[in-house]
Amino acid sequence: MMKYSTSDIKNGLKVLIDGEPCIIIENEFEKPGKGQAFTRVKLKHCLTGRVLDRTYKSGQSLPQADVQEQSMVYLYTDGESLHFMDPDSYEQTEISERALGDAKAWLKEQCSYQVLFWNQQPVSVTPENFMTLEIADCEPNVKGNSQSGIMKNATVETGATIKVPLFIKQGDKIKVDTRDKSYIERVNS
Repeated sequence: MMKYSTSDIKNGLKVLIDGEPCIIIENEFEKPGKGQAFTRVKLKHCLTGRVLDRTYKSGQSLPQADVQEQSMVYLYTDGESLHFMDPDSYEQTEISERALGDAKAWLKEQCSYQVLFWNQQPVSVTPENFMTLEIADCEPNVKGNSQSGIMKNATVETGATIKVPLFIKQGDKIKVDTRDKSYIERVNS
């Protein structure tokens, strides 16, 4: 089993913590004036979604998680499970809602998602970083309210609520950053 040294740690690495897969979401190297250097690591547990904080001394190592990430297309939901398809082999995989986590707000049929497998079981689903979505509902723009920089709430077709500029109206297509729920731009259809 391959191991990562503390000097190899970077965001996005998949490691084993207490025998279970985690993804490094934040890391910070610190060298105090006195004492040994260390690395503070924030990890997201792949099975539970919990965020863990750990500190590792320089020279310590973390075992690499034996996980596979695969691009899959979301097809449909049938109550408790969601069905995804491998676009290359057309093989379908059932995934429980528990594995979705934050991706539930971005589910749209026929869109690609990154599915993380551990021991041949799907453990997490991640949407693409940017998605083009239609505005399903938003507050109307009031005439004369043309200040720049002011945002209003809008609900996109997947059900997620994001902040958009005042000129956006219902039916517009927008590009959204799914990592922080931020508006990027209006898309011409």
